Amino acid sequence: MDCLFCKIIAGEIPSGKVYEDELVYAFRDINPQAPVHVLVVPKAHIASADEITADNSAAVAAIFAAIPKIAAAEGLTNGYRIITNIGEDGCQSVRHMHFHLLGGKKLPESMA
Repeated sequence: MDCLFCKIIAGEIPSGKVYEDELVYAFRDINPQAPVHVLVVPKAHIASADEITADNSAAVAAIFAAIPKIAAAEGLTNGYRIITNIGEDGCQSVRHMHFHLLGGKKLPESMA
């Protein structure tokens, strides 16, 4: 499989890992949009949130259980934002579901 994030998870491409457990891998975004910008991904390849099913939803639950731990470790005590992009119009740049954890400053309300 020619998936960038699968290669990062496998250790074939270096990353700034900040968290890992049996289902979740998290690393620093190479083009940060906030002082803290971490990508949180399932280790299992799920192309996007459109592909979440009853069979793979445990990976998504594990991500949302890990996010508060990652945020706390990153010092995000005053809040943060979680974003996932889906498909071309949603600007999904890598076809492996991922959640952007953004924080470290007051983020703008507008997403447009």
